[in-house]
Amino acid sequence: MTGRNRRRKLPARYASVVSPLVLSLLMTFIVSFISTLKSLGLHPDLPVIWLTAWGLSWLVAFPTLLLVLPVVRRIVGWLCEPAAR
Repeated sequence: MTGRNRRRKLPARYASVVSPLVLSLLMTFIVSFISTLKSLGLHPDLPVIWLTAWGLSWLVAFPTLLLVLPVVRRIVGWLCEPAAR
């Protein structure tokens, strides 16, 4: 790949925020769709209602993940052996 075609990446120090950002976007996207579809069925307004629910879900999920992820990592560390090097 030439220098012109290379995609720039964020520095590694942002991984602790980017990881929960991507996780919260994907999880709330899927879960809110399933929940909205189950509640409404194939309703004509499903996309609008779902995207509204998704936005609200994400507004709660992202800050929650930022707060609980260090605790989750600690719990996983207690439960799992460290990776072999």
